[in-house]
Amino acid sequence: MDTKAPNKDHRTTPQYALYQRENFWKSNEGEVPPFSTGNMPCDSIFILRNQTDLAPDPGDLEELAKEKLTQGGWYYASSNAGQSYTHTQNRQAFYRHRIIPRMLVDTNTRDTRAEIFGHKVSAPIGFAPIGINKIYHPSGELPVAKVAKELNLPYCLSTAGSQPIEDVGAANGQGPRFFQLYMPHDDELTISLLKRAHNSGFTACILTVDTWQLGWRHNDVHTSNYAFYHGIGADLGLSDPVFQKRLAEDGIDPKKQPNEAGAKWIDNVWHGRAHSWEKMPWLIKTWKEISGGKPFCLKGIQDVRDAQKAVEIGCDGIVVSNHAGRQVDGAIASLDALEKIVKALAVGDKTYIMFDSGIRSASDVVKALAIGAKFVFVGRLWVWGLSIMGEHGVRHVMTSLLSELDILMNVGGFQSIDQFDRNMLESYPPSYDLMPVKSRL
Repeated sequence: MDTKAPNKDHRTTPQYALYQRENFWKSNEGEVPPFSTGNMPCDSIFILRNQTDLAPDPGDLEELAKEKLTQGGWYYASSNAGQSYTHTQNRQAFYRHRIIPRMLVDTNTRDTRAEIFGHKVSAPIGFAPIGINKIYHPSGELPVAKVAKELNLPYCLSTAGSQPIEDVGAANGQGPRFFQLYMPHDDELTISLLKRAHNSGFTACILTVDTWQLGWRHNDVHTSNYAFYHGIGADLGLSDPVFQKRLAEDGIDPKKQPNEAGAKWIDNVWHGRAHSWEKMPWLIKTWKEISGGKPFCLKGIQDVRDAQKAVEIGCDGIVVSNHAGRQVDGAIASLDALEKIVKALAVGDKTYIMFDSGIRSASDVVKALAIGAKFVFVGRLWVWGLSIMGEHGVRHVMTSLLSELDILMNVGGFQSIDQFDRNMLESYPPSYDLMPVKSRL
């Protein structure tokens, strides 16, 4: 690629396509790219017309991560709910949409820039909230937040994070960041978490509504793989003044009783006690008062009726998500849910529609945006990068994704993100195989 190509003069974001050239050139300097970011097409067993065609082994990225992780780290990162059918549906849903490239378009003027909640960012891609990062790397969430800032992509911190909110905020610097809330049934603790998030520069609250407790994940259950119950990963809670008070009330010393302290924390987070719509006005009002009116969103929406209800109660955004297939087995694909919500409701101007679950490549990002999402979150990709090579691994994976997006726009004839719409897709009916098939990625 010509380093003097005119595109650099027409964009507000880095020329990510040059990362391809940078990696091509490395061998001339006695170096090699960090690792392969390959994922596709290698994640499923397809059964067509009674003919079984075994796809290749899982992608290089996943395999490299498996080699680096402990058994517990690997199981927690890779496990899905039940028999993994929802996860498989997530991936199959992308296959039924095909991008229609346009030719002889002046993509020298292209730019990947986007905007979310007033933040001007490098692309419509964010770091999904994923908990207990310390089981993937000793520094936990800190290198991830740092890279997100470097790339000017929004970072979303999970309540189940394994570093204090304040430390993650500091690592993210001036980067755009959101706080994903798992809401306790202890209002004082909820308020404390929200205040800490606001004071640490988190500019949106995203309540996850599909995880009052973890879905049934076979490998995690049969190995007692719950890090919090083994004294690992509860730092976000242990650093909270209200939760410290709760520990003292129960006579639990976190230094002497790390397992009990970790269990008490996570049992306040994934407590198994559902909240309902009736609690939402209080939470929205509380966050708005604490933050001075910053955005509030719901994550985990799959049904049109729930999307409509979110609009009615005043949510600033929704994340269409099935938790990457980790909560309800045999559920609708998240991308199919997105399509139904966008088609059935005129919510585009009333709430900001985001998407996650199943993103593995730039083409997946483009398809979700074309169907109607304004923004997408990616999770497992950066988890694998963190597991393989820490901060450098996260940077390589996410920069590669940005480069892939930039190149797709260049060769596919797209000048800006807002040109991704249904006219650029050829879509087929969601007539998936009725035989049970599984995806590992």
